[in-house]
Amino acid sequence: MTSNAKPAPRATAKRDLVRAHLLDIIEKSGPGTSLTAERDLATELGVSRPTIRAAIEDLIRSGLLVRQHGRGTFTAPQKVTQEMTGTTTNALAVPPAEGEWTSHVVSFAATPAGPARGTRLGLDPDDPVLRVVRVRYVDGEPMSIERLELPAHLVEGLQPADLESGNFYHLLRDRFQITVLDAVQTVEPTVANPEQADLLDCPVYAPLLQIERVTRDTTGRTVEHAHSVYRGDRYRITSKLRFDADSG
Repeated sequence: MTSNAKPAPRATAKRDLVRAHLLDIIEKSGPGTSLTAERDLATELGVSRPTIRAAIEDLIRSGLLVRQHGRGTFTAPQKVTQEMTGTTTNALAVPPAEGEWTSHVVSFAATPAGPARGTRLGLDPDDPVLRVVRVRYVDGEPMSIERLELPAHLVEGLQPADLESGNFYHLLRDRFQITVLDAVQTVEPTVANPEQADLLDCPVYAPLLQIERVTRDTTGRTVEHAHSVYRGDRYRITSKLRFDADSG
């Protein structure tokens, strides 16, 4: 006897159904919107919780959803954008963003430069270098970890509290008469190690943008070496390009 019963939907088809439903929610919701609980989504769509969870994990890996431990799953927050236009002012400015940028200084100490840092900063190995680690926040949410190395003799009197608000380059100019002129900066992808994940409140191995910068002032001195990591789900860089006849 031939059965007229329809075969059960394949697991991949069910996951595609869930993914399409979640993508529709993401498109219609604003950044940072809380997602319905997995059990409720499973009941609504008539699929198992493992199928819901697998589809959510796919979208987390794609950066469209974020999971916050103890709080739930949310649509990805709006990304902070830094515009790189090739001009000194924009390339070195604090990334333009809605909200308030603040910092928490994790460590602050002067140590001898040593051979490598001395070469990088144009100092003798015995010269002191001020080494600062700070976590930067936007509206109270951790965005980046910044490690600064500064020739200590250029910033005598600098205190940790000075680095917890405001624009660092304005501080150098207004208090220490150091006007930054240009920098060499590199950007490359990396992932969060356990220490970075703890400070940034993100999963271990979450995508990060790693930015390294060496900055000079108007007299040609190297005044800063900065090594920063930014949350890949919250931060992006845009560039304006100019083309000529040899471009391609």
